Amino acid sequence: MKLEHRHEPDAIAARLAEGAKPNYLRDWVYGGIDGAVTTFAIVAGVVGAALSANIVIILGLANLIADGVSMAAGNYSATKTEIDELERTRAMEHRHIAADPDGEREEVRQIFMAKGFEGETLEKAVEAITSDRERWISTMVTEEFGLSENVRDPRMAAGATFAAFVVCGAVPLVPYFLLGPALASPVALVLTTGVFFLIGSMKSRWSLQRWWVSGLETMTIGCGAAAIAFGIGYALRGFGAG
Repeated sequence: MKLEHRHEPDAIAARLAEGAKPNYLRDWVYGGIDGAVTTFAIVAGVVGAALSANIVIILGLANLIADGVSMAAGNYSATKTEIDELERTRAMEHRHIAADPDGEREEVRQIFMAKGFEGETLEKAVEAITSDRERWISTMVTEEFGLSENVRDPRMAAGATFAAFVVCGAVPLVPYFLLGPALASPVALVLTTGVFFLIGSMKSRWSLQRWWVSGLETMTIGCGAAAIAFGIGYALRGFGAG
């Protein structure tokens, strides 16, 4: 069986010395899916309404920039909130340890009792943890409040989301710059369907799904959203004309 990393003592020491690093793949997938879905939905809606290719380009580009910035700003704020919550919790635990150390030790004791520690082993674990203030705080943050100290940089997260949104969201529009209206729509459909499948395949790294199952799932969701937009556009074809 091929494992994700080696388990020799030197390999383990080197890996742990590097520490856990933030992963921005989720921000890329998040932005990529939304960019492809929303832009393709706009294209499908305009095509369904039988509007001109110029309208596709104008609305598509407007969405690409405005919604991309909005997505990036939203992700920045959400990631910044995670950091603020972590810092607030660390500061609170610092105050509690200073004001009531015995009470905080009892919290550590009960946390590890719930994990199956008992007797002398339990007391040694409590002593080892509470003998270092930073280790004590980190333990309470992760064990009592369930927060992760491996947080992402809000600017990096926002940048990854915006870049993915623009790159993937531009795919449905490219054919309208290079081809005539008759060819642009089917080519845009094929290319965007491929993007959905590719993003879904990347997303499988976070789950136990096979890569092709995750790809098909994302492709179905994206194409479904586009089909709904096309249906609405088709139903409203000619609405307000004249």
